[in-house]
Amino acid sequence: MNSPTLAAPPGWNARRRFRAWWQARAPRSDTLLLTQRNVYILPTRAGLVFAATLVVLLLASINYQLNLGYLLTFVLAGAGVVSMHLTHATLRALTLHLHPVAPVHAGEAALLDVVLTTPGSARWGIGLRLQAAPATTLTWIDVPEGGQATARLSFVPPHRGLHEAPALVAETRFPLGLFRAWAYWRPAARLLAYPRPEHPPAPLPAASPVAGGSAATRRGEGVEFDAVRAYRRGDAPKQVVWKKAARALAGGGELVSRDASQSAHQQLWFTWEQCGALAAEERLSRLAAWVLAAHRAGADFALRLPGVELPPAQGDAHRRACLEALALWN
Repeated sequence: MNSPTLAAPPGWNARRRFRAWWQARAPRSDTLLLTQRNVYILPTRAGLVFAATLVVLLLASINYQLNLGYLLTFVLAGAGVVSMHLTHATLRALTLHLHPVAPVHAGEAALLDVVLTTPGSARWGIGLRLQAAPATTLTWIDVPEGGQATARLSFVPPHRGLHEAPALVAETRFPLGLFRAWAYWRPAARLLAYPRPEHPPAPLPAASPVAGGSAATRRGEGVEFDAVRAYRRGDAPKQVVWKKAARALAGGGELVSRDASQSAHQQLWFTWEQCGALAAEERLSRLAAWVLAAHRAGADFALRLPGVELPPAQGDAHRRACLEALALWN
């Protein structure tokens, strides 16, 4: 017995073909020059009402043989034609450029900085928005004559990983609002979304000492040293353990100083197994929170995932490398 086949929804093939045709006409690029080929224009609701009013005026002028009626009709029609030309020319010859997008954590807003450049006259009333966003989210901007202006949009990646920059729409209704000109843009930039950090974060795992390392062991936002010695003349004030100095002076004891030469360097290892029975995404969130906490504390930390291992280090570059490994882990 043959199994029944599922028919495609009506219009599904047409939508897919239209999407493929449009994507072929609008390849991904971080810089887009608006020309007659990629700027579209249609009348707005106000423009349709204006056109209907012109028709009524024309019919009334013909019916009653009103010369002033003819004059008013054709003057208004000429104004409408000029408005259509100016609306289209507001976008034509503009250049749009998208700056590289900085990584963010999933659920946070990524900023899209779009630079608009005009080679000639000033452009007024240009709106930018995400194609998937409603028209009420337009960001309006004016571009000075022969200059540039920057519009800032926001995009929230829903989950971790590498995301393509969302398609954008540039539009204008300048000067009279009778026509709407718009252009679609598909930037080629990609956005990296780090895992959403666990909140509240779990306590950091215990650090392991490494002999012969650097002097300081950092815990939280402060700095603690493992070894002390008797105070020596010439020791810098910052070497004196002032917490013990008060007790020493009260009890008739001696001042002590930090002994960096005998200190043990502490390393933090963040591993997949330390997250217990959590699901994969929850483990990545916990590891991301640990990476951020260790970076804020200035500690050396390492990351070990199935198939990925980053040796102990510290600093912004190491933090970014660890978060990137968590974002792209699969």
